[in-house]
This record gives sequence, C-alpha cells and structure tokens, in this order.
Amino acid sequence: MENEKKSGFIKVKCHECGHEQVIFGRAASEIKCTKCGAVLAVPRGGKSAIRAEILEQY
Repeated sequence: MENEKKSGFIKVKCHECGHEQVIFGRAASEIKCTKCGAVLAVPRGGKSAIRAEILEQY
C-alpha cells in the first residue's frame, strides 16, 4: 500500500489509436476513447477494468 494512489485518476493510452487521456478509475459507466471510440474501461462494481495501457496514476 506504499505506492497506492487514492484519487483514482489514471492516464491511459488507447491500444487502437495511441491517444492519451485521463480517466477516473472507479467509473460507473463504460469509458471510451475520445478520438476513436474504443473502450478504455468498463465498470466492475468498484475499480474499473482498464482495457488500455496505464501510463500514470494521479
């Protein structure tokens, strides 16, 4: 738990187009890439299941 971030924001990179964006890690709805529409994260009742490359956590 030393390096665990608590705010829940994550910078991800889309696997489809390479676009980078910041998303909320505990989202209540599906998160899509703003450039190509690929699914980046899906809700799982707590933390979202991230389907993109995680670059940074805030």
